[in-house]
Amino acid sequence: MTGTPSERLRHVVRFVRWYLREITGDAAYERHVARHPGRAPTRREYERHRAAHRDHNPEGRCC
Repeated sequence: MTGTPSERLRHVVRFVRWYLREITGDAAYERHVARHPGRAPTRREYERHRAAHRDHNPEGRCC
């Protein structure tokens, strides 16, 4: 990684923010909303639907 220490720090902060948004599902919800303008569910409805879909369509999960 090259650049000044402040540039490296900004890069690390951006990566950590991206990573946390991916594992918490924030990014997936925002992608869903972008693909369905005008009829996007609330975050709670989205998570319920996503959980129900995972329960009815298991893909390589152990339990």
